[in-house]
Amino acid sequence: MSENLKIPQHVAIILDGNGRWAKLRGLPRTMGHTEGCKAVEQTVRDCADLGIKYLTVYGFSTENWKRDDQEVAALMALFRQYVKRLLVIANEENTRVIMIGDRSRFDDDLIEGLNRLEEETKENTALTFVIALNYGGRDEMRRAVTKMAEEVKAGTLDPSEITEEAISAHLDTHGIPDPDLLIRTGGEFRLSNYLLWQCAYTEFYVTDLLWPDFTKDELKKAIENYNGRERRFGGVLKP
Repeated sequence: MSENLKIPQHVAIILDGNGRWAKLRGLPRTMGHTEGCKAVEQTVRDCADLGIKYLTVYGFSTENWKRDDQEVAALMALFRQYVKRLLVIANEENTRVIMIGDRSRFDDDLIEGLNRLEEETKENTALTFVIALNYGGRDEMRRAVTKMAEEVKAGTLDPSEITEEAISAHLDTHGIPDPDLLIRTGGEFRLSNYLLWQCAYTEFYVTDLLWPDFTKDELKKAIENYNGRERRFGGVLKP
């Protein structure tokens, strides 16, 4: 990758294809999710190495609860293990971890693990790793609107003060810059209810690679593709 390339500040990824990856190999879907977690770990390291400041991944959507009960239970067990492992990796890579989404639906022990992960990595500065769990863009906006409606009712927010900036401040991603680049693996061309507000001016890159096969080389290809885009919002990307 050319040293003259502009590295995006914030990369968001839709991790698609874990189930298909497993099916192609005659393995249970849970094995695809396990391999997908390994790919996430490596991508965290790769983003830190490349100088990307924010990485956001779509770990579990609000719609994922509709999956088979056994698969959901297996995912929850995997999250419990992964939270512990991620704490070690995050501190090794000087990475701060933030969770977005509605964590209230998770079991108490998983909530406690997520809270600990955020608390014990909050001083890390090299990369901010944002995990979307029980997250949906529409649900995020619904919760933001509910908060603002409560503030209007309480007299602490005037309707005339509801600007784009005020809405952004009530979202889960408050304080985090909008993504410059969104990568989707698995070859599908849709947002899947992911960061709907934040991706208004984001560049998209879609690869046919299934998520467990995602590598640093593919990340570099996405960044090279991003550099070749002519941006209406800010002009042509230049190093």
